[in-house]
Parts: sequence; C-alpha cells; structure tokens
Amino acid sequence: MKKTAIFPGTFDPFTKGHESLLKRALHLFDHIVIGVGINENKNTVQPHEERVKALKQLFSDDDRITVESYSDLTIDFAQRHQAAFILRGVRSIKDYEYELNMADVNRRLSGIETIILFTEPEWAFLSSSVVRELHHFGKDILPFIPEGLKYP
Repeated sequence: MKKTAIFPGTFDPFTKGHESLLKRALHLFDHIVIGVGINENKNTVQPHEERVKALKQLFSDDDRITVESYSDLTIDFAQRHQAAFILRGVRSIKDYEYELNMADVNRRLSGIETIILFTEPEWAFLSSSVVRELHHFGKDILPFIPEGLKYP
C-alpha cells in the first residue's frame, strides 16, 4: 500500500527549513502532497496562486511530490488524498506543544496520524515570518529559500 502524507502550511515563503523536512520525509513516504493552505488570519506577501505555482515549478522534476491548495480542514484535505499521515516540523518546545494538541485533535476526528520531524539545527531559527520581515526591509533572502524558488 502506498504511504501518502500531506505537508500543510501557508508557505509564504517556503524556506530551506521546509525543504529540509520535505527531503527527509521522502525517505519515509512514497508520496507527499504539499498543501498550500488559504488562511485568512495570516498576513501573506505573495498571493496564494503564485505560491502554489512557484512550488509546482520547484518540485516539477519529482513525481513523488505534488502541490495543491486547500481552504478547508487539513484532515479533510488529507482524506481527499487518501493520506494516512500529516507531516509537520518542530523547531522549539513552543512548536511542539502546538503540534501535539493539533495532532491529538486530528487523530480523534479522523484517525490520521501526525508525523513530526525535528528541524535540523542549522534551520531552527528560520521561519517564514522572519524571511518575510527580511524581505520587507530589503535584505537578501536567498540564503533562506530553496534555490530556484521564485518569491516576490
């Protein structure tokens, strides 16, 4: 049976930390669906459609990865893709506590398991929020996003 996971997030932008998690997870799963969520509560810089397009281009050479958008519950998105797993990354104890609660709710509602990978130490400081702020102030963000990713 094919092991499918979803990797949900807003991904504004998709960082090298995200890329690291995704590449490491490809050793665990046969297929990963990157779910670019529409979250009205987040202040994004890059329009949703452009984030989806940029990620599709970035991973176009790997048929184990697909990219789609979604605006409903993550567990509903996972069920549409027959994914038994949700992939999440954890940088800190704060992230861990949040992800633990979400994993419990998702498992109770759907039976879908959350797989947590710890961020590699060299990317533990990195978040999309930090990259957006650096970009806003005109700083070079290329060291923090995957090579070839188009970001405003």
